[in-house]
Amino acid sequence: MRLNRNEKTKAAELTVSVAQIVPCTEAEGPGRRFAIWFQGCPLRCPGCCNPEMLPFSGGQQIVATEIVEQMAIAKERFAVEGVTFLGGEPLAHASAAALLAREARELDLTVMVFSGYTLAEIRAFADPDVSDLLANTDILVDGPFNRDVPETRRRWIGSSNQQVHFLSDRYRPDDPCWHKANTLEIRWTGTELVVNGFPAPQARNLWQRKETRRG
Repeated sequence: MRLNRNEKTKAAELTVSVAQIVPCTEAEGPGRRFAIWFQGCPLRCPGCCNPEMLPFSGGQQIVATEIVEQMAIAKERFAVEGVTFLGGEPLAHASAAALLAREARELDLTVMVFSGYTLAEIRAFADPDVSDLLANTDILVDGPFNRDVPETRRRWIGSSNQQVHFLSDRYRPDDPCWHKANTLEIRWTGTELVVNGFPAPQARNLWQRKETRRG
């Protein structure tokens, strides 16, 4: 980590409302990624695959410096190339998300953000933290999930109305990774079954089991 004094103070004081963290996944964006799901979303997209992450209550309150340390460990241990922010709604946690995005960049990790807001809406927000987050994002997947138009061609995209914005030159839209089959990851963490990724239709019952946590 290369935090300056002001950033160290802010990171030590800032807590992040976290629904789930997966230190290494290949189901939430290009390459191996550190994925963090924020707890809380003001949007209510019908058919949301993470309904338990909509309330702002619940989840865990984790100090930002601890998450930055986890990102650094994941880079060293698992050779992750980036971090992915999901939710919940990352923009509803813009201060924390922006700080984590900046620190990911300091670690030479890429940043991918899934948001239910469109890019035009994001750019219209009068919020410096939102602007900061966007400035440190490499890939933005934007727009509300629409269960009536499921995406069948592009990997990692929930519905066909959602767009992928390449905000830096770290990734390219013509990369064949965007057209590979989606994957679903299932792992045990202690006594808990954790599921993340994008399921095939035949896996929906597993995806929607209340005792699992979904990505």
